[in-house]
Formats: sequence, structure tokens, C-alpha cells
Amino acid sequence: MNINASLFGQVVIILAIVMAVLGYYLGKRKTQTPILTAVLAFFSAILPPIALIFLIALVVKNDVSKPGDS
Repeated sequence: MNINASLFGQVVIILAIVMAVLGYYLGKRKTQTPILTAVLAFFSAILPPIALIFLIALVVKNDVSKPGDS
């Protein structure tokens, strides 16, 4: 079974961009450092199972309350 390296690279880059966007969106709601969360999500896309575990952990995490919220 041959896997084209160019196609694999393109899939990883697209997955990394999607992960960064999802990481930032979830990071705004779930953490106090959304940019760091987006960077970690971007680099976790190199290993897709790790990226999936990272997203599951963010989804399960409780929302962070803002100072003005009751």
C-alpha cells in the first residue's frame, strides 16, 4: 500500500488549521489562555489520535466563569 507523502502532508496541514480554529474557539470558553490552546491544538494535529484526545478533553472541560458573571 502506497501513501502519497504530498497528500498526507496536505491532509495534516488542513487538519492543523481546523484544529487551531477549534482550539481557539473552545479555548475562549474553556480556558484563560485561548491562544496557547490554539497553538497546542495546531501542533497536536501532527498525530491525529492526540488531536482527537485534545479536542475531547476541551469539550469535556467545564466553562471558565468570567469576572462579571454570577
